[in-house]
Amino acid sequence: MTAVRATAARAAGGRFSGAGLLLAAVATVVWSGSFVTSRALHDSVPPVQAAFWRWIVAILAVAPFAARAAWRQRRLIRRHLGFVVLASLLGVTVYNTLVNQAGLTTSAGTMGMVMAASPVLMALGERLGGARLGPRRAAGLLLAFTGVLLLAGDGSPASGPATGDLWIVAAAVCFASYSALLKRRPAGLGGPALLLSTFVIGALMLLPAYAVSLAVQGGFEPTPGTLGPLVYVGVLSSAVAFFAWNRAVQLIGAARAGVVYYLQPVCVALLSWALLGEELGPLGLLCMALILGGVVLGTAGSEAGAAGSGARGRGPVRTPGAGTGATGAGRDPV
Repeated sequence: MTAVRATAARAAGGRFSGAGLLLAAVATVVWSGSFVTSRALHDSVPPVQAAFWRWIVAILAVAPFAARAAWRQRRLIRRHLGFVVLASLLGVTVYNTLVNQAGLTTSAGTMGMVMAASPVLMALGERLGGARLGPRRAAGLLLAFTGVLLLAGDGSPASGPATGDLWIVAAAVCFASYSALLKRRPAGLGGPALLLSTFVIGALMLLPAYAVSLAVQGGFEPTPGTLGPLVYVGVLSSAVAFFAWNRAVQLIGAARAGVVYYLQPVCVALLSWALLGEELGPLGLLCMALILGGVVLGTAGSEAGAAGSGARGRGPVRTPGAGTGATGAGRDPV
C-alpha cells in the first residue's frame, strides 16, 4: 500500500511539475511581447498613463470570471490585506510603470536581457526566506549581475548605467520580489480572487500619479496604434500571463519557474528584431550569454530540488491553496 501511495504521489508530482512549467512558459512568451509594446508606445502614451489603462483593461477582462470569487473571499482578503497590498504594489503599481518608463530610452531587447536576471534574484529571495543558497547559485548571481552591469554601462561598468537601464533593473528587482512573495500566499486565497484584488488595488494606487501625468503631460490620442497595444498588455500580459505565472509559482515555486523565465530574452530579441527592427550587436550577445549563463547556473539546483520534493509526495502536491478554496476542497480553479 505504501508503494502504491508513493507511486501515486510521484505521478501527481509529475503532473503538477509539467503543468507548472507549461504555465510559466505561457507567461514568459506573453510577457516578452509586453516589452515590445512598451517600447512601441514610448513616444505616444506617457508611461504612467499606459500602466494605468493597462490595469483598467485587465480589471475589465478578469472581473466576469473573478468578481464572484473575490466577493466570497472578501473576509480572507481583508484578513490578509497587508499581503495583498504589498503584492499589488510590487507586481502591479510599480513593476509595469518602471518597465514603461524604461521603454522611453531603452530598447526592448535590452529590457528583456536585464529582466532575465530576475530568476537569480528570485532564488536569492527564497534564500532570505530560509532556503539554502549554495556556491552554484551564488556564482550564478555574480555572473548574471556582471552581465547586467556591462549591459547597463555599454560595455564598461565604470562608464555608469543609462537612466533607462536603471529603471529596468529596478523593475527586475520588483518582479523578483513579487514572485518570491507569492510563496507566502495565504492558504485558501483563490487565484481569481487574488488576481482581481491586486489589479484593483494596484490601479487605485496608480490613480494619483495618473492624475498628475494627465495634468502635466496631457492625455493621448486613442488610435488603433495606441489602443491595440494597451488591449494586448491589459488582456494577455496582465490577465492571462499573471494568472498563468501565479499558478506556476504556486505549483513549482518561484526559483523553478524562473528556469523557464530565462527564455524571455530570446523571445524579446526575436520579436523586437521582427517588429521594431532592433539589432542586438556583439555587446548584446555577450551580455546575454553572461546573464543567461548566470541564471542557468544559479537556478539549476532548484529544479532538482523541486523534482526530489515531488518524488517524496511533498512540494507541488501540498502547495498552499492548491485544491482548496473558500467554498471547499477541490474548488480553487487556480
